[in-house]
Amino acid sequence: MAKIQMKTPLVEMDGDEMTRIIWAMIKEKLILPYVDLKTEYYDLGLVSRDESDDEITKRSAEAANKYGVAVKCATITPNEARLKEYSLKRLYPSPNGTIRAIMDGTVFRVPIVVKGIEPYVPTWKKPIAIARHAYGDIYKASEAKIPDGAKVELVITDDSGEKRITVHEFKKGSGIALGMHNTEKSIRGFARSCFNFALDMNQDLWFSTKDTISKTYDGTFKAIFEELYENEYKEKFEKAGIKYFYTLIDDAVARVMRSEGGFIWALKNYDGDVMSDMVATAFGSLGMMTSVLVSPDGKYEYEAAHGTVTRHYYKHLKGEPTSTNSVATIFAWTGALRKRGELDGINELCDFADKLEKATINTIESGIMTGDLAAISKLENKQSVTTEQFLDAIKERM
Repeated sequence: MAKIQMKTPLVEMDGDEMTRIIWAMIKEKLILPYVDLKTEYYDLGLVSRDESDDEITKRSAEAANKYGVAVKCATITPNEARLKEYSLKRLYPSPNGTIRAIMDGTVFRVPIVVKGIEPYVPTWKKPIAIARHAYGDIYKASEAKIPDGAKVELVITDDSGEKRITVHEFKKGSGIALGMHNTEKSIRGFARSCFNFALDMNQDLWFSTKDTISKTYDGTFKAIFEELYENEYKEKFEKAGIKYFYTLIDDAVARVMRSEGGFIWALKNYDGDVMSDMVATAFGSLGMMTSVLVSPDGKYEYEAAHGTVTRHYYKHLKGEPTSTNSVATIFAWTGALRKRGELDGINELCDFADKLEKATINTIESGIMTGDLAAISKLENKQSVTTEQFLDAIKERM
């Protein structure tokens, strides 16, 4: 069979632990037999990042901006335990945070819904898409431990001079402090991406922050969304028959839990990080969530929304069988291949991505699935299989 030809390379960002093993399996079994795959490869495994002083992460993001489409494996963000385990030079920042800071934009995450797996929230009948701002906040913050007796100030310096705002005076013991930022340009790009995505999906858009407490920081997010909606999007939304809705994040959580789904929930960076995991798990599994970073100028980075599955990786190293869900990683590849096909006018590549997704879903709905899904599936004739057996079953269906 003649392989599907590509014109422009994908930027391929390899990762860590069990997801790295699965990454190679997916390519070998499900992509390379059908596609003459062209990629510009970057190894973002923790060892490679340490050897390059994390420069490879920055280069991969710059390549994504150059070529327009990237696909990324899950990666480790090291903590003190990982520092010792891998004998690292230092604690490197989140690769996702670095890539998102360079590409900017918004992360859209949507649950992959299959028959036989019912959401844990009984009222949810339709998927809830999470739109997560991908720049700034705690992911680009400066932080420090503060000694007893010290004073922490926010200092703003411009052409007119210097302004100081007291954060806290540590008169009764030591503590900690965190300084974070965002930019109006990035917030506007985030808002536009959310409004445009809602119009593309023909779904209502919800946005929530805590502007009653953070009147300036969160209040700026709220004000920019309202301004753009009133001036640029209100008429388009009304014509499409969809709504834009703002509420406080605590109220939004309550409303989401009572809703039937079928809308887009826009959130700041950290809020989106937390709530996307909640939504994914409530719909069935972290392994059943698509994730794509869309930059304001139309660059795309597809990834799995979950971690590196450390526990399964150590079982794999011992030669023990694992049953690791590879669906989100498969959909990262199909999303990137489809977008590359769309941008380059290769219909066969788009069709291949569609068929691979259909084969994956049909495999699960036929009763063949990994252990995490078998534990919650309501199908009668279900079979829990190993990581490799699941991929082989998809290949057979392809």
